[in-house]
Amino acid sequence: MSKEMQEPVCSYNQIKKSTNVLFNVILFLLGAICVIPFIFVILISFTDEQSLVTYGYSFIPKKWSLDAYEYIISGGSTILKSYGITIFVTVVGTLLTLFLTGTYAYALSRRNYAYRKFFTKLAMVPMLFNGGLVASYMVMTQILHLKNSIWALILPLALGSYNIIILRTFFKTSVPDAVVESAKIDGASEWRLFLQVVIPMSLPGLATIGLFATLGYWNDWYQAMLYIDEPAKMPLQYLLMRLEKNIEFLNANKATLGVTGVEMANAMPKETIKMAIVVISTLPIIFAYPFFQRYFINGLTIGAVKE
Repeated sequence: MSKEMQEPVCSYNQIKKSTNVLFNVILFLLGAICVIPFIFVILISFTDEQSLVTYGYSFIPKKWSLDAYEYIISGGSTILKSYGITIFVTVVGTLLTLFLTGTYAYALSRRNYAYRKFFTKLAMVPMLFNGGLVASYMVMTQILHLKNSIWALILPLALGSYNIIILRTFFKTSVPDAVVESAKIDGASEWRLFLQVVIPMSLPGLATIGLFATLGYWNDWYQAMLYIDEPAKMPLQYLLMRLEKNIEFLNANKATLGVTGVEMANAMPKETIKMAIVVISTLPIIFAYPFFQRYFINGLTIGAVKE
């Protein structure tokens, strides 16, 4: 046997060890750039307000304090109720989004569906233009009568054209027609085919859409600003935003509010409370990401393949 035949064949997917180390260092630096600012925000939120004013921002606070969190938690049941509303809206909204987007996109992905071209164009229309804010508000409040209803926080975000296109492309590239036809020959109904065959094969795509929906519902405050007037029905993000606006108002107008207004403004942690609001509104959703991470990249890349 010749020497050339004895040598192992090099794989095109392999990279040099030095290149691999370089890539890891670059990715570590990029990750640090993303994580360090958030850690800095957390540390500032635990800094004493007066110490922050005197010494400025620092990774190691001169004096630790929980004043910002105590001020926010002083709302008591209001904060807890807002957390509950936000969690309910996020969970129910994400499940509803997955159901509506999944069924719509699956129908568009099947070649034997007679109206798939029409409904594909219909799904793309909102990507170009929509009815506008006034029309949406009138539909929600005067036709559906959802003013101050928790469904006003869920339904407007439940179905999106972008998610439909991604998931439709994922179904077309990841669910072979042969598998669908085989299940039909075995006597599976459309619902059984979708629930027991298509969904298990499409977890990466569904996880991608689920992550988008979860982040969208958790961070949304715009729908609450439009449709919710009662403080007891406000989600967390909107409640915290109103709290921050109230603090800014007191600081800007304390001279005209008398002695009581000055005392209230001076007693509030002005800067650290902003950081505490970021921590309170961000930390819970961070724990949701690991559940989607396993499928996220695969689902996004496959769903973005051009036909």
